[in-house]
Amino acid sequence: MVVDHSLIVGRKFLSASRLADNELLSMGTRDPRVDAYIAKSADFAKPILTQIRETVHAAVPDVEESIKWSMPAFSHHGPLMNMAAFKAHATAGFWKGELVIGRRAGSDERAMGHLGRLTSVKDLPPKKELVALIKKAAKLNEEGVKVEKKKTPRPTLPVPPELVAALAKNKKAQTAFNGMPPSHQREYNEWIGEAKREETRASRVKQAIEWIAEGKSRNWKYQKQ
Repeated sequence: MVVDHSLIVGRKFLSASRLADNELLSMGTRDPRVDAYIAKSADFAKPILTQIRETVHAAVPDVEESIKWSMPAFSHHGPLMNMAAFKAHATAGFWKGELVIGRRAGSDERAMGHLGRLTSVKDLPPKKELVALIKKAAKLNEEGVKVEKKKTPRPTLPVPPELVAALAKNKKAQTAFNGMPPSHQREYNEWIGEAKREETRASRVKQAIEWIAEGKSRNWKYQKQ
């Protein structure tokens, strides 16, 4: 039996090439723009940003770098975290900060980032602790965990006196207005309430009564039929 050594060598080369490609993929990416960002930062910030960057890569080897919102950002199955340097301090924060740090961020954290105001490397958490936080953030992305957006209800607007008086004179409009969703009532209250001139307000009240009596919302013209 004749063995074609060229085929064996070729297969070994192909296997080695694929292994190298896989290793490169698992190494993540480093964006030269991040290098430039760190280089032009203030001297105090350079070691801070460098240490954060190296810790992120150590915690998540296949992390990807980029520049988003004019600052270095790291992604892993979606946005992971970012960092930034200012004149007197640096900051770093997690995309899903509330889930990563286990509590709702305070006003100072939202302004300064989840790691607080950073003026030297000593201000950073111990490396072991920071690695744990980064890995937690990465795992949340891997598992597809979403941050629940809490809607803050808008304050109720008072019904303008002119509209109250006009509705009292039109039973049909009054009944229709009372049965409208709060959002539709608010649209009329805002539209009439923001009028600065009495003539404009009176004109809007007249038009509002007509539309309300017909069961129409303020923006009925723009709604899909």
